[in-house]
Amino acid sequence: MIDWPDAVLRLTAAAAVGAAIGLDREARGKPTGVRTLSIVALGSALAVLLSEHPSGVQADASSRVIQGVLTGIGFLGAGVILRRDSGDKVRGLTTAAAIWFTACIGMACGLGAWPIVVTAAVLVALILALGKRLERLLVPQNNKDEHRPPGSA
Repeated sequence: MIDWPDAVLRLTAAAAVGAAIGLDREARGKPTGVRTLSIVALGSALAVLLSEHPSGVQADASSRVIQGVLTGIGFLGAGVILRRDSGDKVRGLTTAAAIWFTACIGMACGLGAWPIVVTAAVLVALILALGKRLERLLVPQNNKDEHRPPGSA
């Protein structure tokens, strides 16, 4: 059984890490921000914590909760993926990935997997901060096929 101080720590950590990811998305003017990603991480952590609660839940409940959270979050992420008017460019993929990642890191907080939380948070911060610059450096703009959906020219 998880004691209350540990549960509060896990939930608070999830909300804080979600907020940090949201700050990056908000600073870049993306559709999700601090509130959305904090809630995604907090809800994911809560779902995992509840699956560990000693209320007679079966032993494999945690894996089913994780599977359910990831499925549900996939639908939320799909809602931010948009095609431009021309129909050949897709936008919102990084935001959708950030939503999905935030759910995962929230679940890690819920499980109390602190080394994983810290490592993942540092890595995603680096990716979000430096990824676009690295992409511009390594992929020439004239050869870049900007997130084109399959089957488009």
